[in-house]
Amino acid sequence: MYFKVIASILSNLLAGNTRYDYGKALGLSISFYDAQRSGTLPSNNPIPWRGDSATKDHGDNGEDLSGGWYDDAAYSSKLLDAAKSLYTFAKTYKGIYSQSIQEAAQFYSMRSILVFVALIGQALSATPTLKINGQWPGGFAGIFTIHADQAIHGWKAHLTFDQPVSSIEIWKAKVVQTLNGGKEYVLQNMPWDGDIPAGDDLAIDFNGHISGSKAPNGRVFLEGQGSSGGSSSGTGGGGHHHNTQAPHNTQAPHHTQKPHTTQRPNNNPITPGHGSHSSNTRYDYGKALGLSILFYDAQRSGKLPSNNPIPWRGDSATNDHGDNGVDLSGGWYDAGDHVKFNLPMASSAHILSWGLLKWKDAYQTSGQLDMMYDMIKWPLDYFLKCWRPKEQVYYAQVGNGGADHAFWGRPEDMTMGRPAYKVTASRPGSDVSGITAAALAAGARAFKSKDSSYSSKLLSAAKSLYSFAKAHRGIYSQAIPDAASYYGSSGYEDELCVGAAQLYLATNDASYLSDAKQFHSGGTPWALSWDDSKIACDLLLYEATKDSSYKGDIDAFVRQYMDGGSVRHTPCGLAWRDQWGSLRYAANAAFVALVAADDGIGGDSFKSFALSQINYILGDNKQHMSFEIGFGSKYPTKPHHRASSCPNRPASCSWDAFNSGGPNPQLLKGALVGGPDGSDNYADSRNDYVKNEVTCDYNAGFQSALAGLIHFASTNDLPASQSKC
Repeated sequence: MYFKVIASILSNLLAGNTRYDYGKALGLSISFYDAQRSGTLPSNNPIPWRGDSATKDHGDNGEDLSGGWYDDAAYSSKLLDAAKSLYTFAKTYKGIYSQSIQEAAQFYSMRSILVFVALIGQALSATPTLKINGQWPGGFAGIFTIHADQAIHGWKAHLTFDQPVSSIEIWKAKVVQTLNGGKEYVLQNMPWDGDIPAGDDLAIDFNGHISGSKAPNGRVFLEGQGSSGGSSSGTGGGGHHHNTQAPHNTQAPHHTQKPHTTQRPNNNPITPGHGSHSSNTRYDYGKALGLSILFYDAQRSGKLPSNNPIPWRGDSATNDHGDNGVDLSGGWYDAGDHVKFNLPMASSAHILSWGLLKWKDAYQTSGQLDMMYDMIKWPLDYFLKCWRPKEQVYYAQVGNGGADHAFWGRPEDMTMGRPAYKVTASRPGSDVSGITAAALAAGARAFKSKDSSYSSKLLSAAKSLYSFAKAHRGIYSQAIPDAASYYGSSGYEDELCVGAAQLYLATNDASYLSDAKQFHSGGTPWALSWDDSKIACDLLLYEATKDSSYKGDIDAFVRQYMDGGSVRHTPCGLAWRDQWGSLRYAANAAFVALVAADDGIGGDSFKSFALSQINYILGDNKQHMSFEIGFGSKYPTKPHHRASSCPNRPASCSWDAFNSGGPNPQLLKGALVGGPDGSDNYADSRNDYVKNEVTCDYNAGFQSALAGLIHFASTNDLPASQSKC
C-alpha cells in the first residue's frame, strides 16, 4: 500500500498536478535514509551527528553484512540486478518470512522490500548528474546535466553542498532561493531553456564562491526527482558533453611572417578622448571612449608593439600554438583571467567594429580614430591565425579554464600548459565560426578606406569561414567541453544570421541575404550578449531590407528595456536584466537603441533611454560614481583582474595579491565592472567577481554606445538628459 501511494504521487508529480513541493519532500526523505545508515560511513556523509556503527555485522560464516545506503547513481543498476535475483529467489522458494523469523512478524514483508529497491533504482537512474570540474582559492566551477526522459516544460533544481557557498554565478538558470546558510541553492529555468524535448540533455554550468580553497562536494536534484552527487575529483567538462581528443601540446611554433600592423603614430599621444563634451551632455563621452580603448590594450596577449600604452603590461603567452606549431599568439585575454575564448572575443570585436562603421565620426571627433583602428586590429589579426582554411580547422580557445583559474598572477609569469582547442568538420562549431566571420566581415568594411589590402584579406577569410560554419553545423561547446563551463553556447542560427548579414553588406551578394533571412528567427530577443545575437540579426536585416517585420522586433526589444517594460529597473533607473554583468546588458541595450534610432526607429525616446543607461554607468547612480575605471574622480579600485592586482615587477604576485584588501596597484583604465545588484547596491571588492569582474564583452556595447552618443551630440540631435539619482 505504501508504494502504491508513492507511485501515485510520482505520477501526479510528473504531470504537474501537485499541491505541495514533493521534490523537496523526497530530498528530505533521502536525507532521513542517510541518517539511518549502518556500517562504516563514507567521507561525504551528510549527517554530521552520525558516525560508524555496527561495522562487525556478519552472517553464519563471518560473511560481511555491514553497510547500508549509498548515493552513487551508478549503483542504480546494481540495485536493480539485486532486485531481479532476489525476486527469483523469493519466487522459487515460496513462504512467509515472518513465519521463519517470528520476531519480525509485526513489521515488513519481502514484497515491499523488492518494490522499494526497484523504485530507488528507477529514481537514481532519472536524476541529473553533478560534477565539480575545477577549483581555485576562493572559488570552483561545476556543471550538471538534466536529461529529459520525457518532455520537460519548466524546471526547478536544488544544488546542495557539504559546506557553505557564499554565492554562485549561473548563466542558464536564475537563483530563486538560498537556504541553509548557503548550503542549498534553488534554481529555476530561464525563459529560453525551460522546455527540454524528450531524450535531450541540458548542461548547466556554474561558478561558486567559497571562503577556502577546497571545492565542496555537492548534489543536485530536480523537484520531483532524486539527487545525484559530485566531488572535486576530475577536471574538464562534465555532464553528457561529447569527449574530444586531448588538446595538443606540441613543440614551439615555427616563426611565421609578421602580421600586417597599423602602427599608432608615435607622435599621437595615447590618452583618453576629448572634444565631445558639448553643452547638451552631462558627461565627457569622448574621454570615456578613449579610456575603453585602453582597457582593450591592457587585455592584449602575445608580443606587444613598441607603442604599447600600458606600462605595466609586457609580452606574454608568445608560445600559444596549435597542431604542428601553428602560431596562435595574440588576441585578447577574456577577463580577469588569461584564457582566450573566441566566442565572446569575436562577439566583442563584431560589436566594436559595427560601432566604428556606424559612427566613425565619433572616433574622429574624440581624436581616437587611429587608436581604434589599432585596437580592433589586434583580435582581427588573431582570428586570421585561428582560421586554417586549407585544413578546415578553426581554433576557438587557447588555455584550460581550470588550470588558468588556479593561477593568480601576471600573464607574463604564466608557466602552465596552454592547450589549444579547435572545431572541425567532424566536431563543428557554427556559433563561434559564424560570429568570427561576422567580426572579420565587419572589420573588412571598416578597413576598406583605411587599408584596402588588409580589408581584402579579412573579407576572404570571412567568406571561407562562413562557408565552413554553414556547411558543418553544430554547437562549439559540445565539441570543446572545457568551454561549456565558461561560455557554453545555446545555439548557432543567430551567429550564422549575423555572419551572413555582414557578408551581404560587405559584398552585396544576394545569396548571403537569403541565408540571413533563413537563419533569422522572429520574436523579441532576451538580450544582446556573447551568446545571443538575435537582435543584431534583426538590426542588420532591417538595415539591408527596411522590412517592417524586423522593425517590429527591434522596437519590441528596446521597449522591454525601457521604463515600464518587462525588464525591471532599479530605483535609480538601471535596466537590470541579470545579476551577472548587469551593466553589460544595460549598455548593450543602449547600443541597440542608438543603432535603431540611427536607422529611424524609436526617435528621441530610444535616445533618451540609451542616454539614461550610459549616464547611470558614468555617475547617475546611488553611489554617484563611475563604474568605468579611471573616469571621473570616484570609480572602482579593486576589480577582479589578475594583472592589475599585481605590484610592479620584479616583485612577485600570487594569491596574496588577490587577498589584499588594498586597491589594485595598477589602474585598469577604461574597464567596465560587472555592476550593482537590482537595488543599486555595489561594493568595490576584488572577492566579489559578480560585481567586479571585467571582461571584453562588458565593454563592447558600452564603447559603441558611447560612440553613438558622441555622434548624436555632435549633430545637436541628443535629447536633454534626466537622472533619478
